[in-house]
Amino acid sequence: MARFSPECAVVLLEHLDTPVTRFLLSLPPLSRLFEAQKKEESSFTTEDAVLASVGIVKCSPDNGLLVSESMFLALEELIQACCAEDEGVPIIMVCGPKSIGKSTFNRYLINLLLNHLPSVEYMECDIGQTEFTPPGCVSLSHVTEPFLGPPFTHQHTPHKMVYYGQTSCEQDTERYIDVVKYVFNSYKKEVPLVINTMGWVKGEGLLLLTDMIRLLSPTHVVQMDVYDWKAMAPLTPEYVHLAPGLYTKGKQQAKSKQMNLSAAESWKSSEGDEDTSVPDYKLLYIHPEFPRAGVAVHSSILRDMSILGYLGQLQPPDIGSVLPLHSFVPYQVPFNAVALRVIHTDVAPTNIMYAVNASWVGLCRIPDEIRCQTDGPVLLTQTPVCDCLGFGIVRGVEMEKKLYHVLTPVPPENLRLVNCLLLGNIAIPNCVLVSQEGIEGEIPYVTSEYNYNILGSGKLKKKKRFKKREYTYQCDYT
Repeated sequence: MARFSPECAVVLLEHLDTPVTRFLLSLPPLSRLFEAQKKEESSFTTEDAVLASVGIVKCSPDNGLLVSESMFLALEELIQACCAEDEGVPIIMVCGPKSIGKSTFNRYLINLLLNHLPSVEYMECDIGQTEFTPPGCVSLSHVTEPFLGPPFTHQHTPHKMVYYGQTSCEQDTERYIDVVKYVFNSYKKEVPLVINTMGWVKGEGLLLLTDMIRLLSPTHVVQMDVYDWKAMAPLTPEYVHLAPGLYTKGKQQAKSKQMNLSAAESWKSSEGDEDTSVPDYKLLYIHPEFPRAGVAVHSSILRDMSILGYLGQLQPPDIGSVLPLHSFVPYQVPFNAVALRVIHTDVAPTNIMYAVNASWVGLCRIPDEIRCQTDGPVLLTQTPVCDCLGFGIVRGVEMEKKLYHVLTPVPPENLRLVNCLLLGNIAIPNCVLVSQEGIEGEIPYVTSEYNYNILGSGKLKKKKRFKKREYTYQCDYT
């Protein structure tokens, strides 16, 4: 090691054989997930053959991680700010349109910071493309080790997480803001914080981003955009100070009519001044040169992979054959032990069990005690903003014994804290239902003969409206 210069790197390679990867490879659609693409090389040396045997192959510069000059300068400034001991703890917000490279930049930045600091906080506000959790979550994670692969390779439970239940917040932006505030309040400001934001930066999305900057008070805003396509105006402190938000007023609105939304009250400063002030943050404008930056990707596939990576935690740790999910014994949860809420749409109480059966649910904890005079089910009338401890699949609903059958990798000591199941608009990947081994006869919950003319079988259109933040209980006596 003494003979290596500071510019050199040592790469330690280990065989990627984990319960998660074995589970993924057991599913037929993913059986060739980690196979390298073979290409004809004009100059193939013995060294290339040795590297290829352990998974390292040559690639053209167009396929590598290209660091633009603007990105290099921004990284240099951010690392210097995070390592300075006399200027406070930086809060870095990364924003830009979809598929621009925000996640790649975040990984690169955090991995570089971990060369200088023992830990970095990471707040995920992009509910469509989450880094450490299944989709639909706003979370705060304590990062102590580099993360290099795609999200499904490093799923873990953050120290604060809320299940929003959808991959877009357009349907209920007020609840999204409430969730972001709830998660951010658990940040202790002891180590630098990197905040990832959504790629929705047009129309109301830009107004919402303006609100986010005012709410989270970053010290640095990293704005990413490609040279030939300006998706958004430069988010300078002056722009944010003057521009209106979705729930806040800019300086130009200070003398205009008062806001009539209930959410406006919570945005007033502690001095009671309704005019919103903006912190003096540093704007770092980056033109990324990542391959295909700005080109849409199949985000639904990445979301499915994150869910499968999470479910892979159910596999036993010892190396051996993969167990199909239907072979695991689920937990039995009494109806009256947990409250139930469908987040994304209205469901009649008589149909609630049809909706919950064979569904992906957030396992949450609400502060109130569950009280019901009958044996349930207990239905919430409003969606709570509460801690999410993990996720599971409702494998079945036993109406006679009033039991939910829930399959989850959440450890028992955490499951004892769960008293609420939240069902959102996140679906179980199809391969979980149709591609597992060991199923004989008809596959449960799957049919190829379905009449889409049946009332209610199409997509539901729901008008946007603001809901009260309070929630109450409703016991179903039917």
